Amino acid sequence: MENSELVKELNAFGKEMNGELHTDPATRILYATDASVYRELPLAVARPRNKEDIRKLILFARKHNLSLIPRAAGTSLAGQVVGHGILVDISRYMTGILELNTEEHWIRVEPGVILDELNLYVAPHGLFFGPETSTSSRCMIGGMVGNNSCGAHSMIYGSTRDHLISVNVLLSDGSEAEFGDLPASEFMEKCKLPSLEGNIYNSLYTLLSNTRNQENIRREYPDPSIHRRNTGYAIDLLLETEPFASQKSAVGSQQSSPHNSITLSPHHSLPPFNLAKLLAGSEGTLAFITEIKLNLVPLPPKEKALVCVHLHTIQEALHANLIALKYIPGSVELMDKAILDCTKENIIQRKNRFFIEGDPGAILIVEFARESREEILDLAAQMELEMLESGYGYAFPVIFQPEMKQVWALRKAGLGVLSNYPGDRKPVAVTEDTAVSPEVLPGYIEEFSQLMEQYGLNCVYHAHVGSGELHLRPVLNLKEADDVELFHTIALETARLVKKYNGSLSGEHGDGRLRGEFIPLMIGEENYSLIVEIKKKWDPLSIFNPGKITDSPKMNTSLRYQPGLPQKEIETIFDFSESHGILRAAEQCNGSGDCRNTKLTGAGMCPSYMVLKEEHSTTRARANLLREFLTNSSKKNPFDHPEIYDIMDLCLSCKACKSECPSNVDMTRLKAEFLQHWYDARGLPLRSWMIANITAINKLGSLLPSGYNFFQQNRITSIMIKTLLGFSTRRSLPLLAKRTFRNWLNKNLPLLNGSLERKTGSLYLFVDEFTNYNDVEVGIGFVNLLHTLDYEILLINHHESARTFLSKGLLYKAQKLAQKNVEIFSSIITSEIPLVGIEPSAIFCFRDEYPDLVGLGLKPSSRELAKNCLLFDEFLEKEMKAGRIVSEQFTSEAATIKLHGHCHQKALTSVKPSVAILSLPENYRVEEIPSGCCGMAGSFGYEKEHYELSMKVGELVLFPEIRKSDEDMIIAAPGTSCRHQIMDGTGRKAFHPVEILWQAVRRKT
Repeated sequence: MENSELVKELNAFGKEMNGELHTDPATRILYATDASVYRELPLAVARPRNKEDIRKLILFARKHNLSLIPRAAGTSLAGQVVGHGILVDISRYMTGILELNTEEHWIRVEPGVILDELNLYVAPHGLFFGPETSTSSRCMIGGMVGNNSCGAHSMIYGSTRDHLISVNVLLSDGSEAEFGDLPASEFMEKCKLPSLEGNIYNSLYTLLSNTRNQENIRREYPDPSIHRRNTGYAIDLLLETEPFASQKSAVGSQQSSPHNSITLSPHHSLPPFNLAKLLAGSEGTLAFITEIKLNLVPLPPKEKALVCVHLHTIQEALHANLIALKYIPGSVELMDKAILDCTKENIIQRKNRFFIEGDPGAILIVEFARESREEILDLAAQMELEMLESGYGYAFPVIFQPEMKQVWALRKAGLGVLSNYPGDRKPVAVTEDTAVSPEVLPGYIEEFSQLMEQYGLNCVYHAHVGSGELHLRPVLNLKEADDVELFHTIALETARLVKKYNGSLSGEHGDGRLRGEFIPLMIGEENYSLIVEIKKKWDPLSIFNPGKITDSPKMNTSLRYQPGLPQKEIETIFDFSESHGILRAAEQCNGSGDCRNTKLTGAGMCPSYMVLKEEHSTTRARANLLREFLTNSSKKNPFDHPEIYDIMDLCLSCKACKSECPSNVDMTRLKAEFLQHWYDARGLPLRSWMIANITAINKLGSLLPSGYNFFQQNRITSIMIKTLLGFSTRRSLPLLAKRTFRNWLNKNLPLLNGSLERKTGSLYLFVDEFTNYNDVEVGIGFVNLLHTLDYEILLINHHESARTFLSKGLLYKAQKLAQKNVEIFSSIITSEIPLVGIEPSAIFCFRDEYPDLVGLGLKPSSRELAKNCLLFDEFLEKEMKAGRIVSEQFTSEAATIKLHGHCHQKALTSVKPSVAILSLPENYRVEEIPSGCCGMAGSFGYEKEHYELSMKVGELVLFPEIRKSDEDMIIAAPGTSCRHQIMDGTGRKAFHPVEILWQAVRRKT
């Protein structure tokens, strides 16, 4: 069938689905990659709503000889969810929790349920799902079953397979089956069924009953004491079940694995046969899972702590690990110097480095969970003493809750921060999932390090050292043909080394495209022929995810980057030199999917995804599409593609990705750069020009503010204005103050400064464009507050911040304003006399955008200036800590405040200073609303096509939190847009924190 005919057939078929099917190029590009190094453009992307949709997809695939590639969150590291067939995304609709049995400790779910959300659902019942991956905020149960995921606590809770009770599946002929525990008698009855299900049972019985096969499996498969083993299909586990194993052989082969679900003792019967155990780790190659029944376990003891053992070398860490294991920890994780150094470049992770002492070559994170803190401290002291006596470790900080969360966040960011390696050489997932027994791990790593030295490679070492699995990532440039060949060589040599140590080439990340080629080496050719036969029996037409585990192509083909392709040097207004150009800035996204947070995670990234739950609204999608077009565009202006515009359109420019994305993908900046080039090609829309130039418009309006406000407020004229500008008619418009802030300052500031009896300190005030025209009372309150606290406020003529030009992508104009402001302030601002701003989005321009916008000549001055440009709360907190502002200067009356921080404030600094200064009055209690972006995002929420999304973002957390607050509770928000959004969304007036403090400060007598 011709491709055009097939596309027509696909589109027609899509109309028969309850869900959706997409064949447009942009959607296919978004799903061409996962978190691996592979790229394969799918034929189409289907998003089924239910089991019947999946059945229809199977029958369509059979008819047209197509394949189906199941995908959940798309965080696979071995290329499991890339392929040329129909990619089936279950993450959008198949997300239901179907049944919870708290008495029997099990839950039944659809495959698209997110792990963290499942655990939040069952936590009130004292339960949780034991395996915990580093991607728990977005990984889905279906993907965890497909990969047989483990996580940091596998030493206690084992793998997903160990907690898998049963699965409902659709087989390759569209028939339905349920796989769970089967006693031997029922197993034999299943073998007699005249169906595909019966053929599957019968063929497995034939294969696993064969004595030669049994001997080969037990001899060639990885050491059963290694719990993290995912090499090929798990027929070694099925072999030790009731229909096949003698009690003696099962006990002998399994009892050394303390967490294995089929562990036996001489006093226990053989475990029943369960095909769900085979499907765990099968990567969607055998059947399509539609429902999953999981075992739940009691929540661990509430008292936990981490002992963060600082060591000089990796080898020291490997030996110290053996000592740590003696004390029965819940987890032992490793971070090496390479990863620790990468965390220095990430805003959020810098804050999580609080416990690090000196410059360790490696850190062991040893977790203990016990009934009392004293018991943990005693264990930690014993372990520390033994390690010191053995010559290991120089610092042993013990971290309890809540700081433990920060340490684990640092550890979990490991994959993402590795993308911060500058240039094209990156730590590559190739040997990152090997697992051997912890006892032989030092020897294995020593030989692996020698292998790296042989090829002149550096390597990153991190992850699950306690269970014998380290994520080893050699540093390679997969844009170069020589390194692509070396990629294969290292994989092959490592496979041979793992085989030597009787280990598993995959511990938890799966075989996929990356390791499938080496399975014959790992389990032997005869065993490999068995799993090939199993695949054929289950899936004769190779519909389900072909090329994974069996018949895998060479592992260094179908890569994300085409080797030898000349790297484009694209001229930009922003300076992207630190990331070696804008293309490499987009390439920093490694696909780990941290941007697929939901509102339940408490994260800020990405607000549009939290509302829409669509892949195209993620930061990952925007980076992927930008990378594709910048790389492959034949246009002189490679930004001139509507597909990029469409996907960037829903970015709110909240900057959450700048801090929360472990790879430091700054989509706000990428969007602004794109928009300027888009305008260069397509022209500047009137609305964008008006928004960017709103300061000039407000300046004109301030000549007669009452007239301006009349037209803004009058029902008829305001609708006309909104319609003309493309604003939502449901949105209220900002009004002008009766006078400008500068006019008030020029009249009053000399008198105020002259009346100071003593001067506590001095500062320059940045009069931003929003406070100057719209929020004048906020500015007056700030000046009066500081005057009451005996501060001298200095003023100088300067230009607007350029925030409105930046937000709409008019970078040429923004650059000129930035240059002028740096020239004005760089010679007068110091640490003693800082520049202080009232509106977060304005003052943060100096720290975030200006240094990379002003040009190389002014960059050093801009960077130095940025160090002393403070938001109001940072300045006040600094003075508090110096003892120059104290609680006694404020009221003793009680008040409760709910604070919504500005999204740029959260991304670039912290809301903690705002909490601190609002707590200055001794009886003021401050609660931070756990919200991300408010949804207004400058002009975004005014625009008619964005209004609904804007309000839905507000409804995620912010609006409900405000609505449920008492009427006498004060709502605080430093952002002018945030206060406007809160009023429009809830009818409640929010106050700038300086207004609240001005009302609370004791007046001078």
